[in-house]
Amino acid sequence: MSQITVKCPTCQTTVIWGPDAAFRPFCSDRCRLIDLGEWASDSRRIPDTSPIEAGLGDVDLLALDDALMAQENGFFKD
Repeated sequence: MSQITVKCPTCQTTVIWGPDAAFRPFCSDRCRLIDLGEWASDSRRIPDTSPIEAGLGDVDLLALDDALMAQENGFFKD
């Protein structure tokens, strides 16, 4: 069985993917901590591809309001 190798996400060093690789997919604890710091500071993030205006529209909000008002309990009623 051949060994699987990957590139360290931080420094691009080749890493053998296996049970002996303690920091996989990173080559070292240093690279793992650098990556964690980049995520924590928001300098590395998964981009949001949805438009800013995405969400509930006025029609959806009115339908939700009607559904809440139709409930048996009086919590949402004036």
